Amino acid sequence: MRAICRRKRQPQAIATAAVPIAILGLTQIQFPAGTLALEILGCTSFLGLGLLGAAAHHTFAMTFQDDPKLATGAGAAYAAGILMQFATNLIDCGGIVELIILGAATIVIAALSAAPQKAAKSSGDLANPFTEPSHALAKQACWSIALVMILACLFSTLDNVVTFSNAHGTIAVQTWPRLFLAASGLVAGIVFDLAERRYMGLVMLGVTVLSTISILAVEAGADLNLGLVVFYLSSGFFVTFFTATFTQLAPRMHAPALWAGMGRAANNVCAFTTSGVSLALVASGNVALIMIGALMLLVAASVAFVAAGLFRLPQTEQEREHQQRAEEALAAPSIEEQRRAFITDHALTPREVDVLFAVTQDERPLKQIAEELGISMRMVQRHLSSIYQKTDTQTRAGLTKAFPSA
Repeated sequence: MRAICRRKRQPQAIATAAVPIAILGLTQIQFPAGTLALEILGCTSFLGLGLLGAAAHHTFAMTFQDDPKLATGAGAAYAAGILMQFATNLIDCGGIVELIILGAATIVIAALSAAPQKAAKSSGDLANPFTEPSHALAKQACWSIALVMILACLFSTLDNVVTFSNAHGTIAVQTWPRLFLAASGLVAGIVFDLAERRYMGLVMLGVTVLSTISILAVEAGADLNLGLVVFYLSSGFFVTFFTATFTQLAPRMHAPALWAGMGRAANNVCAFTTSGVSLALVASGNVALIMIGALMLLVAASVAFVAAGLFRLPQTEQEREHQQRAEEALAAPSIEEQRRAFITDHALTPREVDVLFAVTQDERPLKQIAEELGISMRMVQRHLSSIYQKTDTQTRAGLTKAFPSA
């Protein structure tokens, strides 16, 4: 119990420790001493914000575990963040005002991350017949990471197509299209939660196919605004998808605090390591190579979707209840086992067992039972009286009711 409490306090301690680190970095960034100092302070801020984000994801996962609106909650949280970012940019505040806003937001997130949480479910919990084995969860988690990284490469390519065009003045990307991110994140959460998230994988695959088609179309000469719109709409779906995927997976893992934010971590790592290669590829103007790369990413994503089990439709609540009743019926002892237990528990003799079966089988007279057993009527009555005493019954009807029957 002490170890469990210690594990519960770890995310809260991380969130508390992250606040001064993040605020320190944000404060010093406003007045950098030089390029090197700016980079160091930036890394410090990112470290604090990363720790804070991990704690926030863990709190979200524990709060929304088994909640039918988990994806909606993830989409709403993402939409709220985008809207706050949009409002901050619109106000165009800077200096001390921006620092106060960011510092206050950091403290609020830390406070929310330290809120009481439900206990995480262990992947080895044998009390739940529907808990997946540890190796199955590990396989699903690893393939989910691979899927997020593949999708991050794909969406990074689409982003670079739009960014490169914006840099050359082909299209002008304003601030307002980011509102599409908020809208798509919220819509994604609502759509994903339909039928208990049974079709979340299929919907995300459809979005992936649409994004791939958009890359191919833009590279083939289609309107660049098509890529812009598809990028913003699909990005909201992508963020909500990997957030919901790992926050619903985390409570069943041995280290929920580690896995809750793994989707965001995998996306950031992949975007950081591949964005340069992707941008160089887009800048090269090799249309054929870009198209081939996009199609290869789509194929790889499809394989990862299947391997992660995201096309395997999960059971509905009614199906789970039906399966649980069926398993309970199979696990229940048979009539023969119940009868043997009844005889053993009440220490009935072999002759008493013969009488017991005879008198509980039907309503035949005792005289007929005596004749069939080859004993006297008085002996049948004596055995029956002993049976009544041992089984704490008083009548033949009560004995028949107590003795297990088919």
